[in-house]
Amino acid sequence: MATPQSDPSLSPLKTIAVVGLGTMGTGITEVLAKAGREVIGIDISEAQAASSLAALAAATARAVVRGRLTEQERSDTLARVRTGTDLTAAADADLVIEVVPESYDIKHQVLRELDGIVRPGTILATGTNALSVTRLAADSARPERVIGLHFFNPAPAMKLVEVVSSVLTAPGAVAAVTDLAIELGKEPVAVGDRPGFVADGLLFGYLNQAAAMYEAKYASREDIDAAMRLGCGLPMGPLALLDLIGIDTARTVLEAMYAESRDRLHAPAPILKQLSEAGLTGRKSGRGFYTYEAPSWGSLPAVAGGATVVRDAQTPLDGAALTPGRTVRSVGVAGSGTMASGIAEVFAKAGYEVVLAARSEEKAQAAKARIGKSLDRSVGKGRMTAEAAAQTLDLITPAGSYDAFADVDLAVEAVAEDLEVKRQLFATLDKVCKPGAVLATTTSSLPVVACARATSRPQDVIGMHFFNPAPAMKLVEVVRTVLTAEDVHATVREVCGRIRKHAVDCGDRAGFIVNALLFPYLNNAIKMVEEHYASLDDIDAAMKLGGGYPMGPFELLDVVGLDVSLAIEKVLHREFRDPGLAPAPLLEHLVAAGCLGRKTGRGFREYARR
Repeated sequence: MATPQSDPSLSPLKTIAVVGLGTMGTGITEVLAKAGREVIGIDISEAQAASSLAALAAATARAVVRGRLTEQERSDTLARVRTGTDLTAAADADLVIEVVPESYDIKHQVLRELDGIVRPGTILATGTNALSVTRLAADSARPERVIGLHFFNPAPAMKLVEVVSSVLTAPGAVAAVTDLAIELGKEPVAVGDRPGFVADGLLFGYLNQAAAMYEAKYASREDIDAAMRLGCGLPMGPLALLDLIGIDTARTVLEAMYAESRDRLHAPAPILKQLSEAGLTGRKSGRGFYTYEAPSWGSLPAVAGGATVVRDAQTPLDGAALTPGRTVRSVGVAGSGTMASGIAEVFAKAGYEVVLAARSEEKAQAAKARIGKSLDRSVGKGRMTAEAAAQTLDLITPAGSYDAFADVDLAVEAVAEDLEVKRQLFATLDKVCKPGAVLATTTSSLPVVACARATSRPQDVIGMHFFNPAPAMKLVEVVRTVLTAEDVHATVREVCGRIRKHAVDCGDRAGFIVNALLFPYLNNAIKMVEEHYASLDDIDAAMKLGGGYPMGPFELLDVVGLDVSLAIEKVLHREFRDPGLAPAPLLEHLVAAGCLGRKTGRGFREYARR
């Protein structure tokens, strides 16, 4: 089905020049031409201008094949685009959008030349995502007509557009550009002028931390990326995303952010400089954090590098031999809450005999009943038969004492996230579990080694951090301490495979992989609101539309629970002693007021009480 074309009479911005015809400039040109605008594409390189036109022809041809454009609409779209290599071609434009390289010198030069070419009322938009719009505007002869218009890559697919005002920007320019974005089918978010704006301001700090985590050899690139995809539902892992964005571009953005914030979280990880200066800038160069297959474009222009990752020296060997694991036939799960019930269900579904033990028989029976309801829902949705559900439930034996763990091969604790509670439980497990049993903690933020040292067999203790809800979430962070035996690690990896979970390896430090990357990002979002830089709704929209996140940061905070989030932030701050990780005061105030999120009916937003 073809998409309707926008009526260009809706906006005074009918003729638009795009300066810089790389990947982003070509994408913006496509968006504008499809929406009925006359587009003048300008690039210093004739070859690049020709490549851009060829890419546009190929993209619109694909749109016809997919039924998104008719042949006539494609023909009309291509007819609306002309290209050149001289900025004087922009003389008749109502709006000029520059997307030249992220350099003040280059952008200043382009804007100064445009000052002498375009009409007095023409709006000059910069597509920067890292540089100061105010600084660029101040150097212009018409600073009130300079504005930021930040599209996201790929521009035809991404809905978000950040409209960036400086203190010099005229309201009329903001209104005209905002109206244009809406007519293009985009979701404009109004933001002030600071490096990174909203989406990149939050995204690049997270990407930088992931690069630093990899550089420290804390976890492999594959495990870091898998953890964030499977643990947070992100479309790409952070290191793969850095390769897509361009490692040199990411470094430029971070340097601009750090120059303003002086926050260590924004200081570019040294590996970004090393890779950039070696020319290993990601997909576009064929190698960054990963190595990529050279694209096979046929007659199409190569406007970007290949997307297919190929094996290199750092790629883990398939089926790499581990130390043989211990035999696990029966599993004990300690706890009676949602997480304990979910973990018990996961093991039972995989055919393990499960002892579900709590502090009382009643609590254990209630936890088993909760599992029964979960299995009934699976039957109702056609995910399993009633017979399979009954067999699964029969594998679970509730118990009111941990003495029932005497014969289990693997004991998994899922009790309250309180170190003293966990230490006491591990001291008990040490006494009741047979020699050779593996003892695992599901902690998300506490030191695994502290649990291990509460026993006389610290070599048998390991972390198995499941994600909530355990039956649905595929990820398990496998956390080794410096004391964990190799065969214990091998045992847990084998068990994860049997219960159909994706295991990632990490060391015993606060936050492991996911929480160590996720919660500083959430904390920074709260700081944006504290500083009145952007609203809750705009920040949530920016991260969903610009970053592909399944939930905005404030939606997620209210789901996780503000008290839980604050506790994790405090642990991270204590562990890493970084001032940038100090919990945002607004988070502390909301928790003190009892506004804990959805579970209390009010957090960052209000919810109807059930």
